Amino acid sequence: MHIPGARLCPHSSIRILSEMTNVIDILVYRAKVIEQRAFGSWEIRFGESYHINTKLSDLSDTALYFLAQPGENRAVAYYELIMGVLDLGPAIKFNYLPNREQIAVVDIHLFLADQVRFEIMRRLEWIINLPCEKYGIVEMVQRFDIVKAECKGTFPELTSSHPEYPAYAQLPHSERESFIRRMLRDALESFKDRLGF
Repeated sequence: MHIPGARLCPHSSIRILSEMTNVIDILVYRAKVIEQRAFGSWEIRFGESYHINTKLSDLSDTALYFLAQPGENRAVAYYELIMGVLDLGPAIKFNYLPNREQIAVVDIHLFLADQVRFEIMRRLEWIINLPCEKYGIVEMVQRFDIVKAECKGTFPELTSSHPEYPAYAQLPHSERESFIRRMLRDALESFKDRLGF
């Protein structure tokens, strides 16, 4: 214990610095392990590099479009990420998880898929104020319950430059979320056209 005004022995200072360095090294190592488990499959799948703080806004248009599509291949990509972050094993073991863990993975998958589609609409400049844009992908998985609760109170808004804005602006706030969700299919088509697929 350090008493104010007392001098630290040089050996004590070195020991404390050494212990702090070890703690930092462990934290860096843990972050790298999570990063590899989370994004290892995605780096192979998409040919891109990701890091522990990667956000949806950092993903390429091609990766984002792939993740926005419905279908089993897309679900597997989400399971790779989610199960990696949560250390539940590879995605091929999803069906062997206990029911509680399967439900958790599916809930996170659906939440992330929504956020991916909103990011597409943001890139098309259709919506603004994405409630989860400040979070990294790994953080959204690790802190899912907290992040979902924080994001639930707000919803993206249609940009005033969108042709449908006059109709949107006349709706009560309780109906605006449904209005934007109905636009998702058109957004995917517009995004696909933009990519030239």
